[in-house]
Amino acid sequence: MKSVEEIKAAIEAAVPGSGVEIVLNGSPSGQHSLLLATQHAVRVADFLRSDPELRLDFLSNATGVDWPDKEITEKVKVKRNVTKTVDGAEQVVEETVEETRKHLRPGYLEAVYHFYSIEKKHGPVVIRMRTANRTDQVELPSLTPIWRSAEFQEREIFDLFGIVFTGHPDLRRILMWDEFKDHPMRKDYTEPDDYEYEPTPHDDVLLKARAHRAAGEAAAGISGGREVAR
Repeated sequence: MKSVEEIKAAIEAAVPGSGVEIVLNGSPSGQHSLLLATQHAVRVADFLRSDPELRLDFLSNATGVDWPDKEITEKVKVKRNVTKTVDGAEQVVEETVEETRKHLRPGYLEAVYHFYSIEKKHGPVVIRMRTANRTDQVELPSLTPIWRSAEFQEREIFDLFGIVFTGHPDLRRILMWDEFKDHPMRKDYTEPDDYEYEPTPHDDVLLKARAHRAAGEAAAGISGGREVAR
């Protein structure tokens, strides 16, 4: 099977300007992946499936990843002009110093696909797509038109992570109910104190429902259904 570098080169030859990048994996598996630019992703996917040498005809699995905002700390070397006294005379000299800098890496959502070739008996080839952010630009192109088995898996990613797959034939929740709010696999997801699908809370859900109600009553100054005298 071709290396990830060879696959990248083949993509660039077949889809000029595809903007594909290699994402290195430093784990013992060394399972590097290919990051696709969203505007060319469907064309690249079609190539990966139809290329005579690759024939990636089987989508094994697709999943989502949530990457929240992250503060990055790095040390950089910079050159500065400093004034020093040399042989009794002040001179301006250039020195290289190390500075610690921090910057915020904006968060994004990611869809990750693992492909194999049943015909050629090789794989996996891992590809990724990333959204612009985690809030109002969460669209990615659906790969269902190329691999039909992506249909339910992309629905699950949509349901749990909130990625909106444009071009998907039937994008709707698959695990949570239609009225459910939010996406449970987001890293900042907060589990509710009670659940709309449980008209009669019980066990741990009942305890959380009681705590939620007690907190609300305390905030409103109510005790035992009556307003507390002030």
